[in-house]
Amino acid sequence: MLPSGRQGRFDNRVAWSKSHLKQAGLFESAGRGLHRITKQGIDVLKAPPAKIDIKFLDQFDAYKAFRSRSVKKDFTASPEIDIGTQESTPEELLEAGYKQLRGALAVDLLQQVKQGSPVFFEHLVVELLLRMGYGGTREDAGQVLGKSGDGGIDGIINEDRLGLDVIYLQAKRWEGDVGRPEIQKFVGALAGHKATKGVFLTTSGYTKEARSYAGQVNAKLVLIDGAMLAELMIDYGLGVSLVTSYEIKRVDSDYFAEE
Repeated sequence: MLPSGRQGRFDNRVAWSKSHLKQAGLFESAGRGLHRITKQGIDVLKAPPAKIDIKFLDQFDAYKAFRSRSVKKDFTASPEIDIGTQESTPEELLEAGYKQLRGALAVDLLQQVKQGSPVFFEHLVVELLLRMGYGGTREDAGQVLGKSGDGGIDGIINEDRLGLDVIYLQAKRWEGDVGRPEIQKFVGALAGHKATKGVFLTTSGYTKEARSYAGQVNAKLVLIDGAMLAELMIDYGLGVSLVTSYEIKRVDSDYFAEE
């Protein structure tokens, strides 16, 4: 067992191996509890290496990009930690391990979101904002979801429970980056509703032109990309469950101070 006593070491290693193979494009999820090798994975097995490790996986661009992205700008796993040689404090090692776990979870979480339907994604977006403290009820928040002729608006949610102001939502379950034209359409839809606040969410990213345009418009417009979406889902417990937790304690010197 692992020190936590919550999982077998073998199961843990298999789970991590599965995660790394997915990032290299050799392996993919095919549904709940189902996994399959990709065409690229089959090609690897035509001339199987002596072993498959991080050094071997670094030959694949997708895996290299996964490893090189910074945690704050995007999600990723930190380099593996060798406790025996790392010149770090136990707290630093714990922090590095936490970032690695969180990074891998964010990647897997976003992959699951992308596998869902557009309707599922729209409901997920509303659920996330509700958990963040916006709106009153799910029924109020999703009053526009699923309707045709919505004018470029996927959902409306109250900024607070009293409904003093509303936020308009646009959700795009895309692979490619969202460009300026899509943001312009959303801004036009906001103007048509005489709205001043909007949130555009996507599973992918935004082009530089799209972000620049969003910062110039009069309306308050927030762009949430796939990386931020996954981070927010983790922070607010949407689509994830707690496996274990650790507490760091130190001596309370005040308790031992005698008058």
